[in-house]
Amino acid sequence: MTNEKLDYLNEKLKPLGMALSQSDLGLFLTDGSLSINVDFREMLPRLKQSNLQRELLVKAARIKGQEMPQTIVDATAGFGEDSLILAAAGFKVQLYEFDEIIATLLKDGLERAGAIPELADAVSRMELICGDSTKALRSLDYKPDIVLLDPMFPARQKSALIKKKFQLIQRLESPCSTERELLDAAFTASPKRIVIKRPLKGPYLADEKPAYSLSGKAIRYDCFVIARF
Repeated sequence: MTNEKLDYLNEKLKPLGMALSQSDLGLFLTDGSLSINVDFREMLPRLKQSNLQRELLVKAARIKGQEMPQTIVDATAGFGEDSLILAAAGFKVQLYEFDEIIATLLKDGLERAGAIPELADAVSRMELICGDSTKALRSLDYKPDIVLLDPMFPARQKSALIKKKFQLIQRLESPCSTERELLDAAFTASPKRIVIKRPLKGPYLADEKPAYSLSGKAIRYDCFVIARF
């Protein structure tokens, strides 16, 4: 990243009491006490093929009977962990992240991961776009097989400690307040399936009941199946 770009982003972060810093280990976001970056090496154990087949997200997204790579739009990419899991499982993933700071951290993480042999193949199937997915989904020049939605969900008030990653991210992005708009945009893209990541006991996105759900210990995937004519 150029010094000019770093200075520009840090001016945006100054009112929030945060800053970006560059080191040999990558780009970091810090508020002076907490510090985070995107380091996909931490996910290597989950990316073993034997583990990927057990991932609930992979089961929710994969369309049976259709050859890979199946195409996915991750409309709420965040730090890209879910997209990396899907790409490692053979999906071709287009990631959208609206917040410029988060997208910059993710871009840095992807660039470093692309130079790691164990991650390079998965990263080659990931394309990051910094922009508003609700607008992009309405004007795609192709029909994705799957759209993945994971809008930020308000933290439970009783949670005494949130992972440091989310403490900082929530200061950049507010919990989703345009649920209906996001879901409508996903339908407009005409995918075969929409997969929505939710807390296990959380409400349906925009109060719309899916065709079915797959539930784990803490996370639930709500799935809409769409017929194409």
